[in-house]
Amino acid sequence: MASKLFTTLQNSQPLFVTWRRFKFRSNCSSRRHFVSNPEPSPLTPETKLLESFKEEFEIGNRLISFETGKMARFANGAVVMAMDETKVLSTVASAKTSIPRDFLPLTVDYQEKQYAQGVIPNTFMRREGAPKERELLCGRLIDRPIRPLFPPGFYHEVQVMASVLSSDGKQDPDVMAANAASAALMISDIPWGGPVGMIRIGRICGQFIINPSMDELSLSDLNLVYACTKDKTMMIDVQAREISEKDLKAGLRLAHPEAVKYLEPQIRLASKAGKLKKDYKLSMMPESTMEKIRNLSGSRIEAVFSDPTYGKFERGEALDTITQDVKMALEEECDEESLQGLSKAVDTVRKQIVRRRILKEGARVDGRRLDEVRPVYSEAGNLPALHGSSLFSRGDTQVLCTVTLGAPGDAQRLESVVGPASKAFMLHYSFPPFSINEVGKRSGLNRREVGHGTLAEKALLAVLPPEDEFPYTVRVNSEVMASDGSTSMASVCGGSMALMDAGIPVRDHVAGVSVGLVSEADPITSEITDYRILTDILGLEDHLGDMDFKIAGTRNGITAIQLDIKPAGIPLDIICESLEPAFRGRLQILDHMERAIYAPRTKDERNSPRLATLKYSNDSIRRLVGPLGALKRKIETETGARISVGDGTLTILAKNQSIMDKVQEKIDFIIGREIEVGKVYKGIVTSIKEYGAFVEFNGGQQGLLHMSELSHEPVSRVSDVVSIGQQLSLKCIALDVRGNIKLSLKQAKESCFTSERCAAPNKSASHIFASAKEKCDGQGKHSGRKERVVTKYEAAEVKTSAEDTSFLIRSAAECDEEEKLAALRQSTNLRSLASSDPPSLNQSTAVCGEEKSASLNNDSACSRQPFSTVKSIRKDKKDEVGFGLRAKDLKLGTMVTAKVFQIRARGLVLDLGGGLKGMYRFEMNDDKEINVGDELRVQCCSFTAKGVPVMSRVKDE
Repeated sequence: MASKLFTTLQNSQPLFVTWRRFKFRSNCSSRRHFVSNPEPSPLTPETKLLESFKEEFEIGNRLISFETGKMARFANGAVVMAMDETKVLSTVASAKTSIPRDFLPLTVDYQEKQYAQGVIPNTFMRREGAPKERELLCGRLIDRPIRPLFPPGFYHEVQVMASVLSSDGKQDPDVMAANAASAALMISDIPWGGPVGMIRIGRICGQFIINPSMDELSLSDLNLVYACTKDKTMMIDVQAREISEKDLKAGLRLAHPEAVKYLEPQIRLASKAGKLKKDYKLSMMPESTMEKIRNLSGSRIEAVFSDPTYGKFERGEALDTITQDVKMALEEECDEESLQGLSKAVDTVRKQIVRRRILKEGARVDGRRLDEVRPVYSEAGNLPALHGSSLFSRGDTQVLCTVTLGAPGDAQRLESVVGPASKAFMLHYSFPPFSINEVGKRSGLNRREVGHGTLAEKALLAVLPPEDEFPYTVRVNSEVMASDGSTSMASVCGGSMALMDAGIPVRDHVAGVSVGLVSEADPITSEITDYRILTDILGLEDHLGDMDFKIAGTRNGITAIQLDIKPAGIPLDIICESLEPAFRGRLQILDHMERAIYAPRTKDERNSPRLATLKYSNDSIRRLVGPLGALKRKIETETGARISVGDGTLTILAKNQSIMDKVQEKIDFIIGREIEVGKVYKGIVTSIKEYGAFVEFNGGQQGLLHMSELSHEPVSRVSDVVSIGQQLSLKCIALDVRGNIKLSLKQAKESCFTSERCAAPNKSASHIFASAKEKCDGQGKHSGRKERVVTKYEAAEVKTSAEDTSFLIRSAAECDEEEKLAALRQSTNLRSLASSDPPSLNQSTAVCGEEKSASLNNDSACSRQPFSTVKSIRKDKKDEVGFGLRAKDLKLGTMVTAKVFQIRARGLVLDLGGGLKGMYRFEMNDDKEINVGDELRVQCCSFTAKGVPVMSRVKDE
């Protein structure tokens, strides 16, 4: 009955009502139905199960396995490699037919989907998008060792795809993907000369570690990825912290036998589950065609390569002319077969001639010796408006590098399954078409650009200061202006100089050079019988040679290596031998770089960017950020600065010092300064009670000045000592658990007279002009303390304590409010003075002098005079220093004769009279021979956010 009732209710209601009532999920086609799950039928003896094959082995105390047959059965080859709880699937497929071409169309795709670590992508579509930089780099890491092992003439399209199935975060899946790809090629029917083994080596405290975990790798000073066959090296990729050539050789000698351990399991797996290799048609050039084209072009090509006066493009035009002449000769003979392979045949002839001349004569196409580096030109600071810049040329290769500094919040966010979540140093390499005089279309991420940029980034990362000492984001842009070989190593040299030009405290210069190889092998055994090592190879020598061995480092050691080869492996002994000429070439380049810039710049320029780190409590930072960050964004919009918020820290990035001053003024107005017991601060009296006075500090903090702390003498009324609006220097004597501040005026006086200054500015404080009254010497003389010179882009850590003083002169609005409060008190005096003559200047001064000595600012005392009295005084004595000028009476354009009260690093503190102080910033053409006490004719040009008058010089008429 219950079942019938349920069915009746379901059929009588709309479909969407019943579906949502029972909380079933909906699908994209909007169809709703109940799915019955029938009982699974038991397996019968005739049921065919999946047949899988597995090989397990151990390397470096880690259990590793290869498995095939369970997944991706339709692929030509599919292998799952597992290490701990990390699993990677690599598949390979090949096109059944090939179209006429002269290259191998091999594609390697590596992908890390977020499901591998149990995460849903944080994108709008909740899907993975275009390949990220790390995925492109891992794809290159797989491609480089397997590409040379395909047989010559095999031009079928091949695609290798590697996917991370699961990741425990302990192992980097890139090396696993490469080994799994090798195993997939071994069991497929594609002709391939493998297998290949790849391994990672680390080093901690001088001890090499095989297959290090990610935690171990973070402590290691070496990240060596090594790929090889049984007896030859296929690929090397190194990131190190200035490792010596001797130690690197030891690491390579250890890596080779460990990588070979991956080969035997692959061979066993292929013997169990491998397919028979198919007979593919190889696109081979007939020897008769090769001989014919060699006879037509050989002598002319050799004449071009024997002339060192040819430049890159002149040589290319001469070779193209030869190719066109050969083509015309073949067309006259109607030799279609030779015409089809003309391009490949001419390139082969060029290769044979260049290699023979190097092996037999030791002659290079540009006339250099085998170990000679091309002429080097370097220039730093060529774009002074940027944070850092350099121009580096080596031969015809030229690179422009720039440096941009940013706040910690500008760091690049990473979404890989392993590794850090962000990186604060980036090097972006760009290879525009005009650098090789071609027309091309700029697109998105390019594998070559990403690979070259990452190599240069690894090389420079080793000399950067630690992030806790230099916690700022750095971006280096490498723009290739002209290319004739090894632009990635030129990017290393240019990037190193640009970093020093930016004032970043790098430890040493980094230079890079590319080493090539030309070898001759036995046609039967493939053993190398003769070879020559070339230093600083040209683009043509890279194309026609056997390897491109890029090595970057300092004078102390190697920081990055990338080895790419073209033959089916190179003996490790030759690789180790190549390190010595690379070291000698690197030293030559470093000598030229050090002539251009030897150390990080320390000059302080007007338009140089400023970086500062302020320390506040988290509650203060919350007040600054505001609801949903609105207040922080408002400050950034108004000033153009960038503010990054951390745990107890606030990092400011400003384009110049003036913007930094504005930002810090706004921050001080909102947050104020952290109050410490025993420090002296300046504040303004906001209200007076019977038991004491409340004083407000900049930023809104309020403290209580009790009657007992006003003076050592008995005080009957608080108003006899202080008045509303009066500025006082007070000492914090206590902070209770609720944050209430207790202040003392009498102890502040003692501190002022027993120390050189009341509140000394922090050495690493902000660059706002400090108050002239921070020095309590009683005479206002310049103490002679040398101001700290701020280096270019110095990362000054600013502590918000009482040591950071600033102007607390009231604004016009505050003065108006004060005058309203004193209106009743002044009304009697105004009526009595209306019928009398204005007092003289001496009388006015005497009236001001009757205020209590506890006041350090005479503004409030002078404000008790009738305005008409002060006005009449100014009418007669407006040009003298010391007349009763008040802050609220100072307007834009007002001209006064001021005295130099204090000399700062970037300007002056001026005494405008009546206890009023103003500031003047030095200009480019200012005469710096100014002494304390000198009189200057100035006029008011602006006010700061705190009401501080900013003065400018009045030109002599």
